Amino acid sequence: MPGSADNSAARSSRLDLVVPDARLCDSYRGLVSDFALAREKLIPFVLAFDDSDFAAMLARLDACSRGIGLPDGFVPHSTFWLVEDGTHVVGVSNIRHRLTPSLLREGGHIGYGIRPSARGRGLGAEILHRSLQRAREIGIRDVLVTCGADNVGSAGVIRRNGGVLESEAFLPERNEIVQRYWIRDA
Repeated sequence: MPGSADNSAARSSRLDLVVPDARLCDSYRGLVSDFALAREKLIPFVLAFDDSDFAAMLARLDACSRGIGLPDGFVPHSTFWLVEDGTHVVGVSNIRHRLTPSLLREGGHIGYGIRPSARGRGLGAEILHRSLQRAREIGIRDVLVTCGADNVGSAGVIRRNGGVLESEAFLPERNEIVQRYWIRDA
């Protein structure tokens, strides 16, 4: 099955894609700090939500999944954490329930990020694979996933999960070429 073949991380530890959980607060904050230490952009965008009041952040994520309190132009979106051995948050995915013209251009249905210190273990392919399953549960059959053309790791993850490159375009506001991949009948 795409995304899980040749995945050493899946074989060596237990991985679960879970709804955000207060019991994982310290590990989640560690993931966010890991991105900051690596001086990387917080992807997916929900990693930038203020987590100083963790219960409030969890309530916000839940409300977003139900379409409550969204900023103009946003669609309902569900966030999941990839958790290793029940205790260690190693990745985050965000699934947009439908596409707007802006999300069709860039962003797509699924955004995901792996903790920088946990990369190189097949976790990107695994989180996308499991997020595609969650997208199916939401009712999304054809999934758009985008990435920067220079992000060869992400492009490989998308292709390993059945992604077919539809187009690429230079986006001046990002100052980069963005590739658009479709994963049909996810």
